[in-house]
Amino acid sequence: MKKYWAVLLLAMAGQSYADVPLQSGDEIQGSWKLEYTKKSANAQDTIKREDTWAFNAGKVTITHIPRDGTYYDQAPVNYEVENGKLKISLLGRSDKFDVFSLVEKDDKTMTLKGKFGDIYHFNKK
Repeated sequence: MKKYWAVLLLAMAGQSYADVPLQSGDEIQGSWKLEYTKKSANAQDTIKREDTWAFNAGKVTITHIPRDGTYYDQAPVNYEVENGKLKISLLGRSDKFDVFSLVEKDDKTMTLKGKFGDIYHFNKK
């Protein structure tokens, strides 16, 4: 029975997302369309999104954010890469950050994980 649980735990561990350290902000430069979010790596339900995150020279601008049946754009805020993580300043609070880990990235897609485990899946624009 113990062997069964050990095998089960190993199988479940293989399904988790491993973080990939970011080396610099150059890796995420450009415009990324946020396709969906989900509460965790293992969650089945996704939330469709329409935002665009544009990273350029230390600033990120998030546009086309849905709210109450309409859309709005956020003013640009600073971002930086520190200790392999993406830190995005909160609007109006330059001393506070949303922190994201890179889960995977290629030329066309990028997946980030928020500090509470939520997943953000992007496609390159």
